[in-house]
Amino acid sequence: MHDIGFDTARILVGGRWQPAAGGRTLTLVDPSHGTALAPIARGEAADVDAAVDAAQAALAGDWGRLTAAERGRVLLKTGAAVLERADELARLEALDVGKPLKQGRADALALARYLEFYGGAADKVTGETIPFADGYTAFTWREPHGVTAHIVPWNYPMQIIGRSVGAALAMGNACVLKPAEEACLTALAFARIAHDAGLPAGALNVVPGLGEEAGAALAAHPGVRHVSFTGSVAVGTRIQAAAAANAVPVTLELGGKSPQIVFADADLDAALPFLVSAGIQNAGQTCSAASRILVERPLFDTVVARMAERYRALRVGPALDDLDVGPLISARQRDVVEGYLALVEGCRGAQVAARASLAPGAPAGGFYVPPTLVAHVPPAHRLAQEEIFGPVQVVMPFDGEADALAIANGTPYGLVAGVWTRDGGRALRMARALQCGQVFVNNYGAGGGIELPFGGVKHSGHGREKGFEALYGFSVVKTVAIRHG
Repeated sequence: MHDIGFDTARILVGGRWQPAAGGRTLTLVDPSHGTALAPIARGEAADVDAAVDAAQAALAGDWGRLTAAERGRVLLKTGAAVLERADELARLEALDVGKPLKQGRADALALARYLEFYGGAADKVTGETIPFADGYTAFTWREPHGVTAHIVPWNYPMQIIGRSVGAALAMGNACVLKPAEEACLTALAFARIAHDAGLPAGALNVVPGLGEEAGAALAAHPGVRHVSFTGSVAVGTRIQAAAAANAVPVTLELGGKSPQIVFADADLDAALPFLVSAGIQNAGQTCSAASRILVERPLFDTVVARMAERYRALRVGPALDDLDVGPLISARQRDVVEGYLALVEGCRGAQVAARASLAPGAPAGGFYVPPTLVAHVPPAHRLAQEEIFGPVQVVMPFDGEADALAIANGTPYGLVAGVWTRDGGRALRMARALQCGQVFVNNYGAGGGIELPFGGVKHSGHGREKGFEALYGFSVVKTVAIRHG
């Protein structure tokens, strides 16, 4: 066990840190070593009930009485506190998730930036007046849903808390956060920071626990008025069904099999760092990972060779060593990824173009899978169709725009795509025709794009996070029509 610096085996309800109602705990595992990291509370339905009650009390009390500007100040103060403790949060994220320290720090800075953005935007979401019949004045305003549920995955806890909880609080909702049982240290640390920064008791409640216990109870709770979930398609479907029983709207950000499309006229020197980094960041455990690289045939061999060179230079090892790639989150996820890699041998024409190596001294008990580049994978093969959620990229050739679009759109997913070309007309045609929620031209990810609406189509989900769109999603429009003659 590591010394985390606070009691991790607690839930937060109504401003009080307390054991779970059943007194049970779970054990977090350090992915870099495969050893016990820290205990966490095993919340259950009774804890969710208490958290929802506390959130409702906050809405009726101090939190609900704050003006939009006052809510914004609390978020801005919390963001400043996150910046001050960015190194501490980065270490917790690295230990818990297994990502290199530099990625953990980037996530802490992103959390702070979300709080800055939503703190500044809290008093800038307005209604509108509506031209209507003579003798009437009609207008709208936006109100919070009420209690919002936030079921957050293990791969980017800080970033996803920032973009969902930050937006919900800015609009005046009271939140119940259920972090993933695999990694929730930064969720707990963030809640402490927010409380110390002046967030009123009950505005944010945190109930760790198993998805099938605490998560299921939260999604189905009749006191919850909006559910935000990031994770797998299978779990997202169950959450949506549970929320539907209460007629509750759901924002779902699910899986992806995102392509980067490289045309023969692309600036390859500019593209190469993105082609690789967007696939192996966080050991490929990213919904928007660029796991498919589509290359126009004249450039195909060159791209594969240059990507392979970068792969062979990657350093893989423990999170706190701050190398290029860390371990996967768990032994189970490692086995899933290795199962996909075993398919390469039976995939006609496919070949491993390059594989990274473990750094000397990487712990034998860690959940490591070296990043692997696989070339000539047929578009219909499982390796090119299914979300692997590991550091595996497939490279496929195409012939012209129509072929590129057919391959890019030919999966059940539609989250993100990248297009690399010097032809402005082609870039716009591709952006319009690609079936996804975000398209990046001559870049990928736009540095996180906190201001840019994010979400998917098809099996990648629905609803939007980030930017002002998230604020609209965490609010309800009310129309007022006044007859005055």
